[in-house]
Amino acid sequence: MFIDRARIHVRGGNGGNGITAFRREKFVPRGGPSGGDGGRGGSVYLESTEGLNTLLHFRYNPEHKAGRGRHGEGSKRHGANGDDITLLVPVGTIVMDEESGEVIGDLVEPGQRLLIAAGGIGGRGNAQFATPTNRAPRRHEEGKPGVERFLVLELKLIADVGLVGLPNAGKSTFISRISAARPKIANYPFTTLEPHLGVVDLGEYQTFVVADIPGLIEGAHTGAGLGDRFLRHIERTKLLLHLVDVSTFVEDAIADYQTVSAELTAYSEEIAGKPRIVVATKLDAMDDPAQLEAISGFCSANSLEFYAVSAATGEGVQELLYAVRRHLDQMRASERQALALLREHQDVRPPHLADDEDQNDQAPPGLPSAAPVDDETETDLVMDEETIQKQ
Repeated sequence: MFIDRARIHVRGGNGGNGITAFRREKFVPRGGPSGGDGGRGGSVYLESTEGLNTLLHFRYNPEHKAGRGRHGEGSKRHGANGDDITLLVPVGTIVMDEESGEVIGDLVEPGQRLLIAAGGIGGRGNAQFATPTNRAPRRHEEGKPGVERFLVLELKLIADVGLVGLPNAGKSTFISRISAARPKIANYPFTTLEPHLGVVDLGEYQTFVVADIPGLIEGAHTGAGLGDRFLRHIERTKLLLHLVDVSTFVEDAIADYQTVSAELTAYSEEIAGKPRIVVATKLDAMDDPAQLEAISGFCSANSLEFYAVSAATGEGVQELLYAVRRHLDQMRASERQALALLREHQDVRPPHLADDEDQNDQAPPGLPSAAPVDDETETDLVMDEETIQKQ
């Protein structure tokens, strides 16, 4: 089961209490205060991993609490720290605070760690309060409570290309043709009920990831059909492939294209503005080329890149994949160029090098800093040397 949204309750462990204790030992007069500090409470972390692709495990286990810190003991013994816990989430998970809606973090790389609930600090024992004027303090501190919060986890799949279109437009057949993904394929709408990812391998280490999402129908942004909630999974994509069915059973391919485009715009202007390639599908089931000619002319008139394919026979598929590869290469080259220009206009000197240069200007530890020498001071030093030589 694919779950892309979950609500969890996390709590850091409470800090342990410090204690009030006095050393009482034979032959040790006036042993003094010996109360130890409490241990630190454990913290809760999230860590992204490529081994997961759903948030299903949080549906059945939404409560997560780290271990508490142990109390201090006599003889100035420090309480043990509480155990941290790490919760694994899929790459692409966004973490939001349920109450404020604030985005706490976005885990987009494998191995990223995010602190979501810090443990409480342990309290101080009475040994920490001893002073020359108060040699037998009788007070201590209690540990601080850990952070407690309700969080919403939202998964946005990370892919290079997103497939959009009406239900039964051939998206599942297409992704099964170009990758090893095997979504359910049938001759009825809404066969795909959850997103699927497929890795396209063009050889020579040229690969890209494609995301197939459930079909959109008119009014999806208001909840019709499966709604538009799955569109979040193409928010990170660089390119959209808009699949349009041109088989004999389609009445108006242009109207189908405009329906899906309107739903994309209603959901997000940013998604609607992504680079797009229009793909006519099911050429093998086309008896009359009227729909193909209509959508082709529409794309030409609106400066939209257009390809026609048949996923069943493979016709036109390879040409489309190479076109997608060219688009992705151009986008990545533009990103690298923009980053290079940004670095040219900014000081990108690593912080540790800047610190080293600053430290080189300072005197060694334990020695006074050298005062700047101006022209008058230098002249006085030369006159003093001449005076000493005459004497």
